[in-house]
Amino acid sequence: MAQVNDLSRSLTAFDLISTLVVVVEMSKASWLVSGAVPGVERQPLKKLEPDATALLRLIERWWNEAVRAGRPISRIALAYEAGRDGFWLARWLTARGIEAHVIHSASVAVSRERKRAKTDRLDAAMLMRVFLGWLRGERGHCGMVAIPTMEEEDARRPSRERESLINERSRITNRMKSALARLGVRGFKPHLRKAPERLAGLRTAEGTGLPANIIEEFRRDMARLALVREQINSIEKTRAERLERAPDTGPHAMVRLLARVIGIGIETADMLVREILSRKLRDRRAVARYAGLTGSPDESGLKRREKGLPKAGNARVRRGLIQLAWRFLMFQKNSALARWYRTRTEGPSGARKTTMIVALARKLLIALWRLVTTGEVPDGVELRPAG
Repeated sequence: MAQVNDLSRSLTAFDLISTLVVVVEMSKASWLVSGAVPGVERQPLKKLEPDATALLRLIERWWNEAVRAGRPISRIALAYEAGRDGFWLARWLTARGIEAHVIHSASVAVSRERKRAKTDRLDAAMLMRVFLGWLRGERGHCGMVAIPTMEEEDARRPSRERESLINERSRITNRMKSALARLGVRGFKPHLRKAPERLAGLRTAEGTGLPANIIEEFRRDMARLALVREQINSIEKTRAERLERAPDTGPHAMVRLLARVIGIGIETADMLVREILSRKLRDRRAVARYAGLTGSPDESGLKRREKGLPKAGNARVRRGLIQLAWRFLMFQKNSALARWYRTRTEGPSGARKTTMIVALARKLLIALWRLVTTGEVPDGVELRPAG
């Protein structure tokens, strides 16, 4: 398999005297723009309103200053930290001939002083240092985030919206159950469709009916539950219809292939493909690292210990994979991965199941990544017939 650039360093030769380097410290209220202009001794710094057109005009002004200083510009490289503004600015600048990069915030080393000074000016200077190191091709300064297209970002929305609605449904249900527990009522399931009809028949521990205000509150909550349930069904139905009409190429083919694995449904397959498997990751270690399923060792001198999961990757993928690992043990009992798990957890000296399930999730992710990229079916895994 061809090696993929992991964006930890630039692979383009960096010519300092013909490259205009710009970094933007972005916030909701303003943008602080810092530049390294060839032929200009000072390092200009300018605060702007959050306006892409004004940023473009500033870059053109610095370009003209470099030309007047006798340094014709052949490359403009701009970077900013990933944050609330997302990737629209990078796409907008790229369409106008500017090389735009988005810095992974967690990849930038910061001072460990207890009360370090932090201002936009200092942050802009720090971004300029790490960006220049990255442009020189040196590892360890920072890492860049792959810039998705508008279509790739939009394709993740249904899965993320559904997860948010599932959490909203659980929040409403748990609040109602807590209110009932304070009245001594147990066993009532407010998420059922016929729950509103059974409210009047509930009795508290004192033998009385529910108070009037609680009944009114529950009816409002159940109306919200019905709306959330309807929206979840709408998302699932629309996604299934789009998948049927979609061509059998790219991410759609990956989703169909994953859904053939017994124990993996359309929802899980779509989430894995959109969030991680369709990304151009370097190797299996990068795949596991992106999901936050690698270890975090703590070694110093004679001390050797493992601090557990770093939880620095995609939390949505990590949660889904651990749930999938438990489900995989139920539906793929004869697979090599399931046998590997059982041999290490069974018996009096077996490891804890909750600890080993994370290791199984990591192995399962790598196996599924190989399945969708090379077509290699994991040993012993059963597939549904092709539709």
